[in-house]
Amino acid sequence: MKVKITGLLLLCSVVIGMAQQKKWTLEECVLYAVENNLTVAQAELNLESARIDQSDAMGALLPSLNGSLSASANTGLALDPTTNNLVSATIFSASGSMTSSVTLFDGLRNYNRIERAKLNVISGQYQLDDFKDDIKLSVANAYLQVLSNKESLKVFKAQNAVSLQDLKRTSELVNSGVVPRGDLLNIEATVADQEQQIVNAESMILISKISLAQLLGITDYENFDIAEEEFNIPPSDILDNSAKVIFDKALTFRNDIKFAMSGIELAQKDLEIAKGAKYPSVGAFINYNTRYSDQNNDPFTGEAIPFKDQLYINDGISYGAQMSIPIFNGFSVRNNIKRAKINVDQARIDYERTMLELETNVNQAYVNVISFYKAYEAAEKTLEARRLAYQYSKERFDVGLMNSFDFSQEQSRVDNAEADVVRTKYDYIFRLKILEFYFGVPISLE
Repeated sequence: MKVKITGLLLLCSVVIGMAQQKKWTLEECVLYAVENNLTVAQAELNLESARIDQSDAMGALLPSLNGSLSASANTGLALDPTTNNLVSATIFSASGSMTSSVTLFDGLRNYNRIERAKLNVISGQYQLDDFKDDIKLSVANAYLQVLSNKESLKVFKAQNAVSLQDLKRTSELVNSGVVPRGDLLNIEATVADQEQQIVNAESMILISKISLAQLLGITDYENFDIAEEEFNIPPSDILDNSAKVIFDKALTFRNDIKFAMSGIELAQKDLEIAKGAKYPSVGAFINYNTRYSDQNNDPFTGEAIPFKDQLYINDGISYGAQMSIPIFNGFSVRNNIKRAKINVDQARIDYERTMLELETNVNQAYVNVISFYKAYEAAEKTLEARRLAYQYSKERFDVGLMNSFDFSQEQSRVDNAEADVVRTKYDYIFRLKILEFYFGVPISLE
């Protein structure tokens, strides 16, 4: 038994350890965020509510059926509900009815409400998909920020390792009296500055991981981490297309455009519904009712008529139709039509503004891809030059032809150049992914 318990505990520890060691890829983060993000969850509830509204609109075309029952007792002079005679007695009576009614015509408002409800469901789906698109971009940005911070930390640690070697060697030279102690102090200051950079980089990693985890709806920040992978500049032929071509294609599938277009269609349906109030409405009804009284006696025998028989004797059916004609309603119908027309115009403006924003974003993304790639290339060239200059300075420093302060400055320039390469690389990758996303390419770092 002890062996079994020990084995079970060991298995649980392994499972927990594997769960804690999970490294999230970008694709996993995107899929998880789409499933669990709070904004997306709210949009899904809105879509479900729209489906319920659609069911309500369809149900409004069906006849209604309602029943009622009542029972009462009266003492003293009272009206017998079955004979309509005044009697002075204690009367117990009961009645029941069932009524069905249906709207035959209401200016096609019920029909238009159904059409509007269908459009609203479609619009809700577009909005949900648009939120998912936004979440995907936000997750990609947050993920790349974690990667950038992690790579920066590696750079700082590598730089610090080199500086520690220089510190050790300089310390030996100072102890031997070859170089002055001031050189050692300068290198110690450089090491201390690099250690501070490492601490700051570790803090930035933690903050960026928390931001990403929050987008995913994960609260276990301590055990959350992304996959340790090296990402290079991904190949892409997106710039073979002009910004106009990318924009035209984005118009065909972007959910924000579809959502804005559905807003126009919804506003137009609201206008048709408002206009329907100008027309008469026609309805029909049928009612079945019956009643019972303990004072209802057989006129021949004088005995009380049984309950079941009274329900049959006292029942009745009524039916008919009614028409409501709008004549004057304090300008409410006319003003509602005017408001609906304004809403149509506003929806068209929203659509135009959404198209303009998309065109602006596409053009900005296109320019960003070009400029950020140039910035990355420039950073790489700068780094290569800084490394050559550092190597030359190190050779001079090793033979005592350069003081430690100037040598530390060269090291600092290399550090800054390496940090710029990391920053510009991930800046470019994210801008590239944005532009590809506008062209319909799924988010991936492969």
